[in-house]
Amino acid sequence: MPQVVLRPGDVVHVGADASVQFSGDRALTFRIIRVDPRVTYDGWIWLDGYVVGPAGNALQRRRIFVRQEGLRPIRASRIPAPRNGGPRTVNRP
Repeated sequence: MPQVVLRPGDVVHVGADASVQFSGDRALTFRIIRVDPRVTYDGWIWLDGYVVGPAGNALQRRRIFVRQEGLRPIRASRIPAPRNGGPRTVNRP
């Protein structure tokens, strides 16, 4: 099965299939900002990005080493857009 090409902006579920360190309640949703091009062990990659919270906001920047085959893509429509305080109103005289 061909591996999916990961790009900055992609959001993936990182769980036990990606690495044992992300098993159980340690699984996370991760927004990729960079895929390290360096060669590593076969099937493993370094990713830079942000842990994404339930509201779609970036909680923590991280660099993770994972099995690419174990990552599960998440459709962007399933991640809420980050909240920036809502629309602003302008009072005019």
